[in-house]
Amino acid sequence: MRNPGSGPRERVTTPTCAAGRVGRHFGVKNLAALVLVALGLFCAASARADSGWETDYKNAQDEARANHKFVFLNFTGSDWCGYCIMLDRAILSKPEFKEYANKNLVLVELDFPRRKAQSVAIRKQNQELAERYQIEGFPTLVVLNGEGKPVWRYEGYYSGGVAAFLAELDKIRKG
Repeated sequence: MRNPGSGPRERVTTPTCAAGRVGRHFGVKNLAALVLVALGLFCAASARADSGWETDYKNAQDEARANHKFVFLNFTGSDWCGYCIMLDRAILSKPEFKEYANKNLVLVELDFPRRKAQSVAIRKQNQELAERYQIEGFPTLVVLNGEGKPVWRYEGYYSGGVAAFLAELDKIRKG
């Protein structure tokens, strides 16, 4: 495990007698289910957008360069990785972290979900970045400088709390 200060470095169907009548019923139910799923995905995407996390790596790099910020990569399994969920609750979703990030970081979530829908382009991007940064487990956090070079990395759950976490990030920012 590389820690702070160590440097740079995932029906069979059978016909029935009532098939015609049931098919019309299932069509309405399927449409209703589709609408609910679409609404859920829209709300989830809106919530993530409101939280300040980017999912497009190239956009994040451009924003970081333009605003003289670091890029903070969060490699996560947001819907299945217990340590990722704990890290999000204990640090990444805290007001102190959000305030610090707003001033100093461009946040990028590189998610490897098992149950959440994700576009093919995002899935491909995340896999390529995981290979580039040699991600072996979740969560893994990587901070990049303005040139896109890793300047800090942490693998696993950070148990020191939000104040200690921000102190680690501040050391990087101050050089």
